[in-house]
Formats: sequence, structure tokens, C-alpha cells
Amino acid sequence: MAMGKAPGDGENGEEVGFAEINITPLTDIFLVLLIIFMVTSSVIVQQAPSGGAQTGLKVNLPKGGATDVTARATDLSVAILSDGRFVLGGNVVSEDELKRAFADAQQKNPDTVVIVQADEGVPHGTVVVVMELAKSAGLGQLAIGVREAK
Repeated sequence: MAMGKAPGDGENGEEVGFAEINITPLTDIFLVLLIIFMVTSSVIVQQAPSGGAQTGLKVNLPKGGATDVTARATDLSVAILSDGRFVLGGNVVSEDELKRAFADAQQKNPDTVVIVQADEGVPHGTVVVVMELAKSAGLGQLAIGVREAK
């Protein structure tokens, strides 16, 4: 057997061609990954119905009657999850990071409205903590996010 020839080559020096790579399974995997990415990204990024503040996570808001607060692009929306974590701009943040965000927002625009979107199961004290952090940073305009009562 001569060097450089594939096993199974004929004695007369004929070269056997290599099989083509089948890309169909690879394409199937990419399509499945694309579908998974599209579904998860639409679940993770949820924009508020008014087109303003964005939390990124689903919060079960309590029902309310008045809907006179319209979120602006400069407003800060803080979501409090049922387990007590704080979410700001789609990211889970600590209390210190929340303080820094409030201070930065106050420096950029003192008229920034802080919209607190707390889950129905969150204790009242946790909501008060977020409101006190905003007030101590100099942001006095506070609003509570609710679902529209039907």
C-alpha cells in the first residue's frame, strides 16, 4: 500500500473520493437553537404597555383603579419580586446598587419619577425600603405600579 492513499484503494492506483459532509443535522441544530433563542428572548424582555419603563421580568402587580401615571424614558422603574429581590432595567440588583442608581438618576434629572412595581406577595416593609432609598437620594416623586382593574 502506497503512502497517501486511503484504505480500500484499488491496486491499479485509483483514488477513492471522500464522502461529502452532510450539513442537514447541523442546520437542524441551528434552527432549533434559533427558535429557543427567539422564545426565551421574548419572555425575558417585556416592555410595559405604555411604552415607557421596562423591568424585564414579569411581576404580578396588584389591581388598582387610577392609571394617571405615564412612564417617561427618564423615569426609573424598580420591580420587587416575590422573593424580595430588586430588579432595575431587567437586571437583579442589590440594595447598594439601587442606591447608586437613584443617586445617578437624581444627578441627571432631579424630576425623575421612581415607579415601584411590587409583586402582590411582597411585604409592605420592602416597598417602604425602596421608597426611602429613593427619597434619601433626593428623588421625591414616587409612584406605585398597578394593573388596571377590569
